[in-house]
Amino acid sequence: MINLDTSSARISYHLEDVTFYCILGAVIFLPISIEAFSFFLFAGAAFWAGKIAFMRKVLWRRNSLDKIIFVYVFLSALSIVNAPDKNFSVYNYSYLMGKYILTYYLITNNINCLKRLRLLVYGLLGSSVVVVMYGFYQYFFAIDISSFLWVDKSQFPELKTRVFSTLGNPNLLAGFLLVIISLSFSLSLYENRPNIKTCLATLTIAAGLCLIMTYSRGVWLSLLATLFIYGKFYDKRIFLTAIPVLAIVVFSDGEILTRATSIINPVDSSSALRLAMWDSTLHMIREQPILGIGWGSYWLVYPNYDYFIKNESVIIYHAHNMYLHLAAETGILGLTAFLAVLYGHIRLAFRIFSKKNLLTTDLMLGVLAAMTGLIVSGFTDYLLFSAQMSLVFWFLNAIVIGAYQLSPKTINLERK
Repeated sequence: MINLDTSSARISYHLEDVTFYCILGAVIFLPISIEAFSFFLFAGAAFWAGKIAFMRKVLWRRNSLDKIIFVYVFLSALSIVNAPDKNFSVYNYSYLMGKYILTYYLITNNINCLKRLRLLVYGLLGSSVVVVMYGFYQYFFAIDISSFLWVDKSQFPELKTRVFSTLGNPNLLAGFLLVIISLSFSLSLYENRPNIKTCLATLTIAAGLCLIMTYSRGVWLSLLATLFIYGKFYDKRIFLTAIPVLAIVVFSDGEILTRATSIINPVDSSSALRLAMWDSTLHMIREQPILGIGWGSYWLVYPNYDYFIKNESVIIYHAHNMYLHLAAETGILGLTAFLAVLYGHIRLAFRIFSKKNLLTTDLMLGVLAAMTGLIVSGFTDYLLFSAQMSLVFWFLNAIVIGAYQLSPKTINLERK
């Protein structure tokens, strides 16, 4: 005679396992192929829905940040009322925000143990090896970037190679590598198994070298911010040692030195363009301060405020400043909600880290370092304009919630 309870439980467990492996597949392909990521993401959502239908109950884990996330999602949608092309904004919002939120809640609702949570992180680190290797391939085979608009050729005539790997742009690759360095370095600090520790340290170094090859000045500064986090919360010698090492790297290569010094002497066209865009963006914010110009509408509205480029064939997709861009598109209210989401997850990550739970301390230090790097980079670029980088951002947020949910007895989130 068949035990229906046992049979139902077995089916439920199988659905749970398949859902997890779909999530893992999505995370692995996130930096490599957005199409493959989407396939696994929607497959995971389908199996999760199948499990809910089979069990005939809603499987939803609430967390204290749900409300502020809802406010951010709502305000971003509300901004569409001011969009010049509402059809485009609705489509872009539904497609992108849908993926972001689905990724976040698919992870937070379907990871039932810390082992699987860590496996997701290792999955992302594993796929980053492919990203880094492809970056090295581009560098050593000297892919000429002279036809791209990533650098001022008159200011940097000798700079012929900036790697971009699977992210499609040097600055985006640099931002992704910053997250990978933060996570892999943190995990290596706490890892006791020699083989795993060596692999993590090797990945950190390789990703660091690849980061240099992007020649992304803004992310170079962000790297200093992440190193400061390690110096502050793990060992100050890390930060103090990193400064002379980075100085040696900078002064050992003429092009690196030229790019680095241009940070404090911004005379190249990319810096001038940024200043012009920021000024134009401030005008957008002044005219639509509450709800903004509409989700995804920056590239449509910018020509009306353009006094610098004045070339209709050149499309400016974002403001090269995360905070100004969000304020322009979703208004000051939308920016405030986003910052609240960011602050809420960072605050929770720090609370988990401060409890010194050995099962989650390394993860949370890595997340704190990565988030700090993204915050700093936001002043000179808008990395989250990329769907891949935004998905990485929501992945980090989901890791924080997962760590909290799986160790509730050791963390008092509500205590002030």
